[in-house]
This record gives sequence, structure tokens and C-alpha cells, in this order.
Amino acid sequence: MTSIMIVFSKVEDARSIKNILVRSGHSVTAVCVTGAQAISHADGLNDGIVICGYRMADMIFSELKDNLPPGFDLLLLASQNVIEEYSGCDCLSLAMPLKVHELIDTVDMMVQNTERKRRHKKEIPKQRRSEDVALIGEAKELLMQRNHMTEEEAHRYIQKCSMDSSTNMVETAQMILSLMR
Repeated sequence: MTSIMIVFSKVEDARSIKNILVRSGHSVTAVCVTGAQAISHADGLNDGIVICGYRMADMIFSELKDNLPPGFDLLLLASQNVIEEYSGCDCLSLAMPLKVHELIDTVDMMVQNTERKRRHKKEIPKQRRSEDVALIGEAKELLMQRNHMTEEEAHRYIQKCSMDSSTNMVETAQMILSLMR
């Protein structure tokens, strides 16, 4: 589920936005009145959406955007003049006075985008450390020497053992080396 934080200098405004989003099926993880609170809360999360006004008690929205961890998208709710002034910033914006359906549609789109990015991030294979690659290579070499396997056969053997024993390839390589040495 995508984390949504709402940051406005007036807590009543933030609660009104929260109520609209909750009624439309979204879960709001935090309501903050300062940018520092939002940044502190965001540090414990991987990604999410921050909905904020132009000015908080301690900073403006662009400072908040610059200090958010990577993976967070920002939705600015401000007057048309402010939106035009900051048109080059890398964030979405909605003009006040706010139309509820525009807010909900925009947040729905942002949630879908965040979840798409999260799925894409999971699909990227993790890079192994050079020590782990060397360990797997050593186990392959041992299998190739002792069992007369090709490198491909040794690799498949380690993969299969890894899947059968529900361990990762590094742990399997360590087991092979400890048993065959």
C-alpha cells in the first residue's frame, strides 16, 4: 500500500484533505503541520506521496521536496499564481479552490505510478557482491573438477540445490564447499 502524507500549516486543512482521501478508499499514514515532521516520517518509509500546501510553518514546498528521500512524489495544492511561478519544479500541482474529483483522480494516478515503480524495482535483479560471486565461482570450479561438469552444469546444479533447499545461491555454494573440501 502506498504511504500518503498530508502536510499543511493548518491542521484543519490537512484533516479535511485526509477525510476526502479516506472516504475515497485511500489510507493516510501521517498528517503533519511542519516540513520537518513530514521529512522525519518519510525517513522511515521507502516511497510514497506527500500532499502539501505552498507554505508550512518551517519551510516552503520546494524545500520539503528537496529534503524528501528518493521515491517520494509531491502534490502541491496552491493558488494558480504559485503554481505558475513554480511550473518548472518536478512535482504535480492542483489549483485552489480544490475540486474533490480532481484531487481523488490525481491521487489515484500517483498511487498507481508509485506502485508501478515499486513493482519495476522488484523486477530488477539484485547485484551480488564480488565476494559472493567469487564464492559461487569457487563452488562451480570444485564441482567441475570433482564431478566432471561443465560450468553451465555446475551453475544449474547450484541453482537447483538452492531452490530445493530454499536457500540462496551463496549459502548453497558455501554448503558445497564445506562438504566437498
